[in-house]
Amino acid sequence: MKQSIPSHLRPFVAKQHYHAYTPIDHAVWRYVMRQNHHFLEDTAHEAFTEGLKSSGINIEEIPKVSDMNRHLAKIGWGAAIVDGLIPGTAFFDFQAHGILPIATDIRQKSNIEYTPAPDILHEAAGHAPILFDETYSTFVKLIGNIGANAFATEEEHEVFEATRHLSIVMEDPNSADEEICEAKRLLAEKQAAVTGLSEAEQVSRIFWWTVEFGLIAGLHQPKIFGAGLLSSVGESKHCLSDSVSKRPFSIEEAIQTSYDVTSMQKQLFVCESFEQLIKMVEKFGETLAFRKGGTKAIEKAIRSNQIAHIEFNSGLQVTGVFKEVMKDELGKAIYVKTIGPTALSAQNEQLVHHGTDRHADGFGAPIGVLQGGTSLEYKTEADLKKLGIEVNKLMQITFESGIEVSGHVTDMVFHHGHIILLTIDECLVTYRDRVLFHPTWGAFDLAIGSEIVSARPYAADYDAFFDIKPSGDEDKDRESPSLTPLENLFAEVRELREVSFSIDLIHSVVGKLKVEFPEEWLLRLEILELLEEYEPESLIKQELLNELLELKKQDRFARLIENGLDVIYDRKGVTA
Repeated sequence: MKQSIPSHLRPFVAKQHYHAYTPIDHAVWRYVMRQNHHFLEDTAHEAFTEGLKSSGINIEEIPKVSDMNRHLAKIGWGAAIVDGLIPGTAFFDFQAHGILPIATDIRQKSNIEYTPAPDILHEAAGHAPILFDETYSTFVKLIGNIGANAFATEEEHEVFEATRHLSIVMEDPNSADEEICEAKRLLAEKQAAVTGLSEAEQVSRIFWWTVEFGLIAGLHQPKIFGAGLLSSVGESKHCLSDSVSKRPFSIEEAIQTSYDVTSMQKQLFVCESFEQLIKMVEKFGETLAFRKGGTKAIEKAIRSNQIAHIEFNSGLQVTGVFKEVMKDELGKAIYVKTIGPTALSAQNEQLVHHGTDRHADGFGAPIGVLQGGTSLEYKTEADLKKLGIEVNKLMQITFESGIEVSGHVTDMVFHHGHIILLTIDECLVTYRDRVLFHPTWGAFDLAIGSEIVSARPYAADYDAFFDIKPSGDEDKDRESPSLTPLENLFAEVRELREVSFSIDLIHSVVGKLKVEFPEEWLLRLEILELLEEYEPESLIKQELLNELLELKKQDRFARLIENGLDVIYDRKGVTA
């Protein structure tokens, strides 16, 4: 699959270190998957339950992403392994290209019901199965494309880094309470600095209330389709209880509703159908900078303070960090400037001799028509000659905005027969009493175009702009970790289930649990399950059940043990 991943997304691709998973990791996977199969059979959208059968995901052990790839290929999708949280534009762009990004870490047992950190339970068990529904798959690609082209602000980029840090700290079993509190404080501080709702935040909220935490099929008996609900033992039950408010889905309401990644949701939206979502999101996409263009699009690029590109109606694209836009009395853009390395492209291909080496210190460009309403972008070489613009000749033009450009034309660049760029020596560019470009600064490349038709938050030609060259895969596989005493016990019980059952070994494991791990609830559930199948009349079964019921008196274990017992004894019910 790697060869089909666009080059600009490959820096985010990691490797699944399958042998690094411990027996407890596989037990966590098995617990959640058994819960999901047991409970979601009646409460999840049928696309999910049917997709589980097609996705090749095994209940018993953590899946290999390479195996998932083969199954996803049948529907024109693939999977890419990523390292935890990745930037929003990359996350969405993977999906726009029909690639499911999968974080292959798995949550700690202490966070078995819910974790804010991306993990393979969420990505593989939550997102993958429902993609086998064609209409839903279309919706995910659509919102992926919109999200990949949505601008965030500089402050939101800082929120992302703080969120990523918090998710890492919360999933690290060695993190002290003080570290978690400080990470939460930092995130709250960064969130408080964000003002307004950027394009990226709007898309993020729509995605959250649909793909991640969406309900479908009406308010009275909604079905679950959001991956955050489908992959969370606690939340999948909690979401259908009366303690969670249900509201009809609308783009406007979703955008105005913030969310908290660190706790269970207090309210959810219910859509009518995937077709409804497609229609609504398509309409929403028309409001964004990559489709609307104009002055506001430039301003969004400036607020991002990140690499972006704008496109003129001539087809010329300018990639760089946008820093300033000059406007006329009506607020319309008349001149735009970048700082630092800048490159020029057409149709996402960098123009020869117009990379960051030539435009290392920024780029400036007038926007608009000439006095008299003349537009240059559709002019042929013959048309330009009539306007007094030809190679090896002096030229002087005045824009309707009042910007004046004069100098000696040395080169012209055409695209599909129309001019997109003029190179001018000894050039002077002025606006009223301000000098925008001085002849002593070198040659001036005049971007041709009277309008900005699009702005997007990435380089037009990623490979050329960042000088990306093919490299070998240096991500070596990790060695299998040495097992702790508790992990060894989990491994022994797994072998009893998968290879051959032994009541003597059960007695041995239970004896060690009583002495060394009196609060280990998950392994006790696994042993109880085996005894129900192979030795239902065993006295040790009742001892284990009594121990679990005693542990269940502790709030931190109560729901986990109850849910486990529900599966073993085939009890179904919604508990908050």
